[in-house]
Amino acid sequence: MASLSRKGSSRPTPVMNVTPLVDVVLVLLIIFMVVIPAMEQGLDVEVPAIAHPDAKQESAVDPFLLSVTRDGTMYFENTPMDPTQLESFLREANRREPQRKIVLRGDRGVHYSRVRDLLRVCRDIGFPGVSLRVNHRSEDSGDSGAS
Repeated sequence: MASLSRKGSSRPTPVMNVTPLVDVVLVLLIIFMVVIPAMEQGLDVEVPAIAHPDAKQESAVDPFLLSVTRDGTMYFENTPMDPTQLESFLREANRREPQRKIVLRGDRGVHYSRVRDLLRVCRDIGFPGVSLRVNHRSEDSGDSGAS
């Protein structure tokens, strides 16, 4: 009499197909790699252009970013700031991280006196470096630079 054994059963064994999962994960990774840097820029600030910018200097620490939009709204990094509290906020940020420089990004539609006042405040606070963010303008461009 023949005995039935499970070894010889012809039942299908389930196999998980991970190819669609890998495809979805790779698509999401690519989307995030494109979207996240665009979100970090965040503000729509059109900075003036100059013909001969200084050479880009690399530092060990990224600088703080202070932005002023065309309508006069100020942002520290990507956080909107109340102008009455800006100086105390900048002092606190400099106290926490005294080695970090600050870059001022002012829209070309903002009055220069406003940008100059912010530069003075940053210098008086004692940041180790205060810079203006500008775009590179080619020599043959008809752009007149800052207004």
